Formats: sequence, C-alpha cells, structure tokens
Amino acid sequence: MPKIKSDIEIARKAKMKSISKILGKINVPDNSSAFSPMGRHIAKINFNFLNKLKKKKNGNLILVSAITPTPAGEGKTTTSVGLNDGLNKIGKNSIVCLREPSLGPAFGMKGGAAGGGYAQVVPMEQINLHFTGDFHAITSAHNLLSALIDNHIYWGNKLNIDEKKIVWKRVLDMNDRALRFIDINTDGVAKDFKRIEGFDITVASEVMAIFCLSNDLKDLEKRIGNITIAYNKDGKPLFARDLNAHGPMTVLLKEALRPNVTQTLENNPAIIHGGPFANIAHGCNSVIATQTALKLADYVVTEAGFGADLGAEKFLNIKCRKAGFTPSCVVIVATIRALKMHGGLEKKDLKKENINSLKKGLENLERHIQNIKKFGLEPIVAINNFITDTNKEIKIVFDFCKKLKVEISECKHWAQGGKGTTDLAKKVVKICKNSNKKKFRYLYKTSDKLLEKIDLIAKQIYRANKVEINQEVRDQLKMFESSGYGHLPICVAKTQYSFSTDPKLKGAPSNHEISIREVRLSSGAEFIVVICGSVMTMPGLPKIPAADSITLNKKGEIEGLF
Repeated sequence: MPKIKSDIEIARKAKMKSISKILGKINVPDNSSAFSPMGRHIAKINFNFLNKLKKKKNGNLILVSAITPTPAGEGKTTTSVGLNDGLNKIGKNSIVCLREPSLGPAFGMKGGAAGGGYAQVVPMEQINLHFTGDFHAITSAHNLLSALIDNHIYWGNKLNIDEKKIVWKRVLDMNDRALRFIDINTDGVAKDFKRIEGFDITVASEVMAIFCLSNDLKDLEKRIGNITIAYNKDGKPLFARDLNAHGPMTVLLKEALRPNVTQTLENNPAIIHGGPFANIAHGCNSVIATQTALKLADYVVTEAGFGADLGAEKFLNIKCRKAGFTPSCVVIVATIRALKMHGGLEKKDLKKENINSLKKGLENLERHIQNIKKFGLEPIVAINNFITDTNKEIKIVFDFCKKLKVEISECKHWAQGGKGTTDLAKKVVKICKNSNKKKFRYLYKTSDKLLEKIDLIAKQIYRANKVEINQEVRDQLKMFESSGYGHLPICVAKTQYSFSTDPKLKGAPSNHEISIREVRLSSGAEFIVVICGSVMTMPGLPKIPAADSITLNKKGEIEGLF
C-alpha cells in the first residue's frame, strides 16, 4: 500500500497560480486600486474596489456546518474547500470563505486549519501561522485598550474607574492557562494600583467579534468606541471612547480589515478573513469577506465553527441578523467514524464495522437536522468518506436520511479534490435553485427578554429541560436590559463536544440542565456572551501538544504542521 502523504506534503507540491490570475477568475481587475499583493499568492482587496460592488446582486450563500465534533474528526473545513472546488468543477462560479486559523489550536490539539488532503487552501504554512498579520493587529489593538485603561488609572483616574470593576481583560493568540488569572502592579512604580487581571485567547476578544461584524472602517471605529471597559465608582459604565481609544485602535486595524484572498489546491479563489472561535465566541469569518464573495460569485461556501448547535446557531441568529444574509442551503458534515463515537464506540475501535453504534450515533445527526429546519432552511448531509467506511455503513446513513426526506451525498474530496464532491455540488445547486428565502426565520425576536432568548436556545437547540441561573447573573441581565441592551442577540459559550455542558455526554442528550456561570456584555460587538458550565475563554494546551511535533527539517521546511 502506497504511503499516504501528509497535508503539508500535499500542500508543498501545489502548483499555485499568481494571485492576480486567481482574482481574474472573479473579475477583480489586475491593478493597484483593486488589490494589494502580499507576495505572489496572497492579496488584500482594497476598499475602493469593494465600494464599487455594493449595487451588485448577491449570489447564493451556502453554510457548511457539522455534527457534534469528536476526536474522530468531521472535516468541516475540508468539506467547505472540497465543495467549492466541486462547484467550480461543474462550471459554477464559486468562492469559499473561511476563518483564519489561530495559533492556539495550531500548536495545541488541532494542528492546522486549512483543510486537508487534496481539499486545502494554500499556501498552507503561511495561512496556519502568521498569514497577513491580521491576528497580530487584533491582539495589538485589544491590548492597546488595556494599556490605556491602566495608564489612565496611574495618571490620576479622572474617569473615577473602579479598579474592581474593570471588565476588559488582555488577550494572547496562544493557549496559556497560566494567564487566566494574574496579579498585576504588585511591585514597582504602580504598586499602589494592585488588582487581579487575566487573559483571554485573541479569538475570544470582543475586538475580534467587532472586526468580523463591522461593515466598514467607520462602523468598526463606532463599534470599538462602544466597548464597555469598566464601571466607575458610582456604578456607571465607561466606554473605550471615554479614553479616546477608538481612533488609535482603528488605525491598528485599518489594513487588517481588508479581506485576504488566496487559492485552493485547484486554483479556485478563497477568501480567508477573521477567526472567532465558536465555542467561546460567534464562530464566523468576517461580514466584509462574506459580503465581498457574495458580490463576486454566484455561489459562496462558508463555514461556522464546530457543530450546528454552536456555530450554525450563532451564524444564523447573530451574523445573518446583523448583516442581512439569508442562506440558500446548509450542509451538515458527518463521518461514519464520528457517528460511531456518538453511538458509544471508543476511538481505537472505529476501523471496524459496527452497525449498532452507527445507528445509535445517528441520533446526533438527526438532532442537527431538526435544528437547522427550525430556521426554515433546507439541509443536506455530506458524508466525509474514510477508507475504513463499509458499503453497509454508508447505506444505513443514506437510508436514514431518505426516511427523513433529507438529501445526502458521499464525498471523497480528501482523496480526490473537487472531483470527489461533484455529486454534492450538483445537489447543493438544486437546493439553492429551489430555496424559498421567505421561509428563513430566526429562533427568537430581538424584542424577547434576554432570559427568554437564553431559555429558547437552551431548550430548542440543546434540548435542556432546565436552565440554572443564579441571582447575580439574573441581576446582570436585568441591568443590561435597563441600560438599553435587551435587544441584543445571545452568544453562547459552552463545550463544543456535547449538546449538554458535559463534554463526555455524546449522542443527543435531552432533559439535561444548562448551568449559566457568567454573562458578559459585548456592547461594541452587540451581543451578550453567556458562559455555560466549565468552558474557558483562555484554553490550555493538552498533555502532548501539537507543538511537540512541529519543527524545521534539514532543508529548512516545516514539519508536523498538519
């Protein structure tokens, strides 16, 4: 049996085209007013060109989501890239829109996030590492605000900031549990201003959320100014604009806000921009990137992080509501391996056929299908093929979907690229043609009370029968409403590994309890973060992190980044 090439080996042998040729495929002119090259294979589109697209009709928006993630892998990004290549393969004008990978998971548990096999975006190493520096700009802008807060206190505290009610943490684009809680100003010149501080990961930053939900630079600056940073000693909120922070922070983000364009292994256009996590943030690439793609292509493939309960729910209730998007189709990615894990099988036993575990695990897929239909959308199931899948197992999933009257396609994009997703592409095109956008609906109304919104998500999406909220959190929610934030949507932060708050509870658990630990106001991003269970907004590294295997070989090439 021939050796299976790693993702990085495949990516390294890619025959990339110049970025001007890639942009030419979507009618972006080859001149400096339209885009700025960032080397031979990456570009940033200029705002002058984007402004000229506003009157163009939008293409079809295809959301790629997945079943609840498992260690067996589902391949949502890989399927997004493969579907984009498949659509182009059957003669459709398509662009894939993805999030930028974070260094935290790249060196932690997940490794790279640029697709896999023959369904990747390239140049893979650059995309997975520093790319165009957008995350560094977001980190710098966020921490500039932190520095301005402490500096203001040091020089007399004219705003009368209550040091115990500073709600703005610092951020770092790395998993580092040691920074979750720290004592600052315990020594040196600022020793009289001791307080507890902490770090979140950059992808959980409100600046990242604002970056991804802003329509342009003016909107970005306004939203940054609206960030709640602290409360004064009279209990009144203070905002970033009170420190004149919105100006310099926007300056740091000016170039980053322009969407990045790269290509797939098959030389089809890919826009990769922004990257909030879906378990602790809203989990979607930037509005600007998606809107740009919708103006340039007939079909736009985009993804929302983790399973449909987290990523898709936030994509639909937050991003679509804010940007006015309506998806034409939703793809739910599943693997036979992952379904068997949801049916109770251990990872070491996944290579063997196990019909009982598969049938039990299908409950998880059905739950996600039901949830997507609650939004008035038509899902299609994409089975991401593994060589260990048996014909009998595939037939069981097909028959299951047939009973539910849901389209399904077996996809072999990992091994075959776009050729392996032409069936999925044709079925997606058919769904898009027949879609009735008037049927699309949100799960809740903006006028609903915050507690009602939380209750609806917990019971309708997660199938909890009880939401546990202590009085302190209830009082905070009432305070948010009295301050004029009751209309904001909810951004749930919880484990991605289960419908419940227990990551070990696989399948489709019902009648469980969702415990709300904390709520945070994101007044700039314009949503309320609801933190459930034990989820952390600064993750830690696993016992053996991916970094353990990442190195340079004798040729100076990167090894271990997958």
